[in-house]
Amino acid sequence: MRLASFAILFAAVIAVASSANAADVAAGKAKAEICAACHGDNGISQTENIPSLAGQLDQYVQWQLVFFRAGARKNEQMQPIVEQLNNDDIRNLGAYFASLTPFKGGKDDNPDLSEKGKQAAAGRRCASCHGDTFAGTKAVARIAGQREEYLVKALHDYKSGQRSGGAQAAMADVAYPLSDEEITALAHYLAHL
Repeated sequence: MRLASFAILFAAVIAVASSANAADVAAGKAKAEICAACHGDNGISQTENIPSLAGQLDQYVQWQLVFFRAGARKNEQMQPIVEQLNNDDIRNLGAYFASLTPFKGGKDDNPDLSEKGKQAAAGRRCASCHGDTFAGTKAVARIAGQREEYLVKALHDYKSGQRSGGAQAAMADVAYPLSDEEITALAHYLAHL
């Protein structure tokens, strides 16, 4: 059953990504007006536990929106919004958020904690999926400069199995052995890149 659900999701993502219509960044910007209430103007979140989307990779945004729309990833605030999105909307939103300048982490107020986070990132091989600069690749999230408390929450959700929809197995494998201290350090390090 789970394999069949994944196959349907995969087919939906392929349909979105391979449609003959090119993405329209301007249409994505217009559609993203509703996103700004939570994800911030220009995709830079000012709200606790809400990720910034500026500079997030096009394919990653598309996958996540499809996961939300299909119900594979759940969030009470996102569900009613994504249910109204068609494939063109998803493609346009992906292109729009990818076109924005990502947030550059602020001044690091705790370099010792960042060093511990850097060691945790190396030990868990985070760069093997997220890239050497943690800017993401294809359908893998940009985590450099992401909100620190959001990263903590996401890692805890992966560790507990609460987060579903894309990369769940890989991220659960990475997050499960992390201690709370390592999660805090890793999130701090990544947030300040």
